[in-house]
This record gives sequence, C-alpha cells and structure tokens, in this order.
Amino acid sequence: MHAAPALRRVAVFGATGSIGASSLDVIARHPDRFQPTVLAAGTQVDALIALCRAHRPLHAVIADEALYARLRDGLREAGLDTAAHAGSAALDALAAGDDCDTVIAAIVGAAGLSSTLAAAAAGKRILLANKESLVLAGELLMHTAQQAGAEIIPIDSEHSAIFQCLRSRDASLEGAGVRRILLTASGGPFRGRSRAELEQVTPAQAVAHPKWSMGPKISVDSATLMNKGLEVIEAHHLFNVPAARIEVLVHPQSLVHSLVEFIDGSTLAQMGLPDMRTTLAVGLGWPQRIDAGVSGLDLLLQGRLDFEAPDTDAFPCLALAWQAMQAGGTAAAVLNAANEEAVSAFLQGRIGFLTIPALVDNALSTLPVEPADTLDGLLAADQRARLLTRTAIEAL
Repeated sequence: MHAAPALRRVAVFGATGSIGASSLDVIARHPDRFQPTVLAAGTQVDALIALCRAHRPLHAVIADEALYARLRDGLREAGLDTAAHAGSAALDALAAGDDCDTVIAAIVGAAGLSSTLAAAAAGKRILLANKESLVLAGELLMHTAQQAGAEIIPIDSEHSAIFQCLRSRDASLEGAGVRRILLTASGGPFRGRSRAELEQVTPAQAVAHPKWSMGPKISVDSATLMNKGLEVIEAHHLFNVPAARIEVLVHPQSLVHSLVEFIDGSTLAQMGLPDMRTTLAVGLGWPQRIDAGVSGLDLLLQGRLDFEAPDTDAFPCLALAWQAMQAGGTAAAVLNAANEEAVSAFLQGRIGFLTIPALVDNALSTLPVEPADTLDGLLAADQRARLLTRTAIEAL
C-alpha cells in the first residue's frame, strides 16, 4: 500500500488574478492534498475578502498598505479567523514562513521578485508564473534556489511543456542529450500584420488575445511578442540552456505548448488545451499527475497544426530580448523595466503600439551593462531604465 501524499500548504500570490483563480480551482478539487493557507492580492480588497470567505486561509495579504484597515475589518465582518497583513515585507515573511511549503508566484511585474526570492531562500516549492523573477534576476534566483534546495516548477504553458518533456528542470544534466528547445508562440492578436498595419492598433485590440485570458500587461506583451522574448530569457535560466539552442516557432492553434529536440533526432512535444489549470496541476502534484478539471485534446476536431517563423521586423521586441540575453548582466533588467513603463503608457493611450519597442531599444542602447550579481544592483538598473523611459515618453 502507498502512503497518502502529505498535505501541501499553498500560498497563492496574485490570488485575485486569472492564475490565482485557476490555482484555487485546482486546489479546491483536492482538499485531501492541498490547503490554501496564504492568499495575497495587490489592491483588490473586496475580491480578496470574497476568496477568503470561500477558501478560509490562515493569512490574507494586501500589497497596498493603505488598504490594510479595509482588509482587517472586512475579514472580521465576515466572521473569519484569517489574519490580515499588508505590504511587501509581510509578503516576504509569509513566503519564507512555516505556514506554507508551496508558493504560487503569480504577482505581475517586478513587484513579485522579492517574495519569490524569499520563498527560494527558504527552500520552498515555487510554482513560478512571475516572469520578472527570472528575467530581472535569473542568475540570482537560480543560485538562491540551488543553495537552499528549493524546487522551481514553471507554470506558464511553454516552460511547463519543456519541464514535462525533460522530466526535470535541467537540460544540461548528463544524459539529457538536448539539442535545442523550441518555444511556441500564438503570434498574438496581430499575427500576419505588417509593421505599417500596426501603427494604429488600440489598447483594446492589443488585449483581445485569441487564445488566452490574461491580464492587460501580459496581453500587450503577447501582442508585441515581448512575452516570447521574456520566455526565451527565462528558458535560458530555468533549463540551463545557452541562447543559441533556444528557438521560437509561431503556432497559432496554441495546442503544442513547446518542444524539445534531442541529439538522437527525437523531438518531444507537450500538447493540450490552452488552460492554465493543467500546468498548475503539474506543478502542484509533481511528480504525480492529478485531475485539473481540463478535458483532453480532440485532434480530429482540431484538424491541423500550423507553424511559421516569427516576423521580427513587425515585432522587434523578440529580437530586442535576444539582444539583451546575449549582452548578459543587467541588460535583461533594463529590457524588462523599459517594457513595463512603455506598456503602461500604451495602455493609458499615451503612446502608440510601435513606440513600445522603440522605447525598449532606446533604454538598451543608452544604459551600460553592469554585473547582475546582487539584488540591489539589479533594482538600481531597473530604476534607471524606468526613469529614462518615463522621460522619453514625456518628451514625445
């Protein structure tokens, strides 16, 4: 007889977002295996309180400290024993503390970095959806995780696919025999459009992704292909693979999530419906498979699978990400920060779609590359890139 798996105590950071919703859906399907102990959100107090009513965690954290009283009073009025917390220091302490052994890191942007590093230093299992942790501080995060014995399991669809094909997270292991990694991209809502046709696209059009339901920032990154550029940088760090052995294929059906080609000529692909619950179930249950509430893939219904090369003339962000990865050091932090500022300005209607890559290019070509071995150094580079990009936006 096999012993029942130990109950995993799960912290969900970014609980009110789409990944948070998918995480809590999978967790709720397996109450004998998972207990949501910490739920964290940025500013959505009422949504966080509603989740606490449904899932009864030990702790709730709101990032905006000005909203602490509303959270505390709302939990009390709901008759919950859930402890209220606010601010990044509280988030870091809970990530490292004894009330969770698994952290779902789904806070968008550089704001998610500190708590991810805290969880890594404490040796937790981290289900990583926060791209910036790897893009901004990949060397630092992987080193911290290795030193503390933390497990990092990626849960975005492409890196989960690679993880599943490798059955591990290190493509450099003896006997792994990996020739190259092929990341697939949907192509976003503007696939096939020329550079000239992208001049007038609106924020509403950019966030209308054909396959995935995502937040506005990630949706714009998908539309510019920066999302894929960030994923190339992530794959480099996650799987210990040099940049020259990572390629991108546009695959509009979004059914093949990524592929790994081995030195014997075999290529393994991971396929499935575009539903985050699958990758979350992989991360929560690994190395076992658990029900995610997602149906299987009907290939007869789908009919065909198409692949094409990315158009880096119309979508230069992908090429800029390669450039940053090859430059090393703080270049990826500069790329990421400039992109965040540019995307924010685009979503506010302050700049055009094609100005996003122009601003990122400006930051990369203006700021010098420095070593990326300390968090302070990385955050300083991040701030310099933000200031430069904001100044450039104001001058337009």
